[in-house]
Amino acid sequence: MYFAFLDITDSVTLFMERGGPVLNIIAMLLLVKWSLVFERIWYINTTHKANVKNTLAAWNARADTKSWSAHQIRTMMISKISLDVRNTLPIIEVLVTICPLLGLIGTVTGMINVFFVMAVTGGGDAKSMAGGVSMATIPTMAGMVGAISGIFASNYLKAKVDRDLELLEDHLPLSD
Repeated sequence: MYFAFLDITDSVTLFMERGGPVLNIIAMLLLVKWSLVFERIWYINTTHKANVKNTLAAWNARADTKSWSAHQIRTMMISKISLDVRNTLPIIEVLVTICPLLGLIGTVTGMINVFFVMAVTGGGDAKSMAGGVSMATIPTMAGMVGAISGIFASNYLKAKVDRDLELLEDHLPLSD
């Protein structure tokens, strides 16, 4: 078990070294993005449910649910829940958008390395160019994988939030 852990650690370290410095930035970005995704999932399953329950209890305790002011209070309650539950979704979407762009920066820096090796060695040394080519392709792949997985997570969260808010609106009737 211990040796398997060391093998995995060595493989990840080698992968990160081959990808160049941009891969470290992508890894940090992915750590932040997935931390926010898991935080939103936790929030929706705990605090959000409690907030919805309290909002429903406050609405059902009201005597007046027909007037214009009751309608405004209902709108305010739904807006507050909506703002709370959508809090970090725009940040997650921005991080998903940045992932492939950072991958492209990795591609450019890797190709610059290839061109530098070609200029120094005179052009034809494939072994020397291989490091730059891997430095060009690995960040691109990492950025794309991060973006694609982030799109799925972001869409899941948006659909869950929209569904929960629609249910909240349905459970806050405007008349007795």
